[in-house]
Amino acid sequence: MNLINKLIFSTFTAGFLCVNVAQAADVVNVYSARKEALIKPLLDEFSASTGIEVNLVTGNADALLKRLQVEGSATEADIFITSDVGRLHRAKEAGVLKAVALPVLEASIPQALRDSEHYWYGLTLRARPIIYAKDRVDVGQLTTYEALAQAQWQGRICLRSSQNVYNQSLVAAAIHALGDETTQSWIEGMVNNLAKSPSGGDTDQLKAVAAGVCDVTIANTYYLARLINSSKPEDQAVANKLAVFWPNQKGEGAANRGAHVNVSGAAFTKYGKHYNEAQALLEYLASAPAQAWYAKINNEYPVVDGVEVSQALKGFGDYKMDPIDLEILGLNNRQAIKLMDRAGWK
Repeated sequence: MNLINKLIFSTFTAGFLCVNVAQAADVVNVYSARKEALIKPLLDEFSASTGIEVNLVTGNADALLKRLQVEGSATEADIFITSDVGRLHRAKEAGVLKAVALPVLEASIPQALRDSEHYWYGLTLRARPIIYAKDRVDVGQLTTYEALAQAQWQGRICLRSSQNVYNQSLVAAAIHALGDETTQSWIEGMVNNLAKSPSGGDTDQLKAVAAGVCDVTIANTYYLARLINSSKPEDQAVANKLAVFWPNQKGEGAANRGAHVNVSGAAFTKYGKHYNEAQALLEYLASAPAQAWYAKINNEYPVVDGVEVSQALKGFGDYKMDPIDLEILGLNNRQAIKLMDRAGWK
């Protein structure tokens, strides 16, 4: 960890965690769908500050959820970390999580960004706006997500697959705001306006827009921030051709509800055996120093007020976010998939 990152943690103390190290059982086991590079430095700092060892298992989100189901009461996992409320809700429905009310997290994390029954807590905030080609799109033409169904966007849109949970949650939010019929019409229109069949991840969509394959896409902001901060000239060249537009911002009502957001989050596993250590870790991950690290290193928005965002995110400007309680995204996930399938979104 370089000097700047160490300075981010300089305010952190074991006392902040409210953990008596002498009483700690010294271990907590984590199943994480986040890549090791995006969580291990935090876990190492936690261990150094508390003396609690963290055993980390990383992998595909669906595979880790299946592992928890198969292992049952024999699992060693104490905490499950993954991205998107859709996945957190699936874990809740699968019966592998345990509801735990944590006053420290409830005081610092807004209610909309955590489960109302205490099954999971959002740890980082992600925004999913419209991203467009600066040289081919008049920003005055952009208004809302729903407007991308209009004829002017025929053959100009790139989208990730409907199997991607980020897009499923985007549609789930629209169902809540607009209802099934309007949402169905919207996604049918977007599918009809596609420049190519959906394939690849968010970064692939950004590169396609920059290359002229299409003119607009919908993607999480941190993917563009990574390109901006990349040391590779080719990545910076892609980023320089793109800009962020925050949709659904003007006025009141469902059509102007704000930009879609989601979280990465964490939960206690149902059969975890190291409760105190797991609690200490979750409280640490929601602390200002840990939030600042995520904001700087992965360009995600903090869930805790008062933590500064990265320079790249500042460059995207301020925005109004959809105030929906995010657990609704999980509740609407099945219906979202049904509508996407019906619309022919591959």
